Amino acid sequence: MGPPLVYKIYEPGHHGDQAFLLAAQNGVRAHHWPFGNMPPVEGLTVSDIGNIVAYIRALQRANGIN
Repeated sequence: MGPPLVYKIYEPGHHGDQAFLLAAQNGVRAHHWPFGNMPPVEGLTVSDIGNIVAYIRALQRANGIN
């Protein structure tokens, strides 16, 4: 379980697309939520992550998060 990515804290102006890329590649320490640290995600290409970010951004826009 992890944080809801369709949430204002992850809007593009606060967490840019590069932040998602770096988090997936390198992992990230917990700092907004009590879910614990996120380890790197193995097996994803930069293109895969780009597609995931595009999907997240589309969901955010559909929910008024720009």
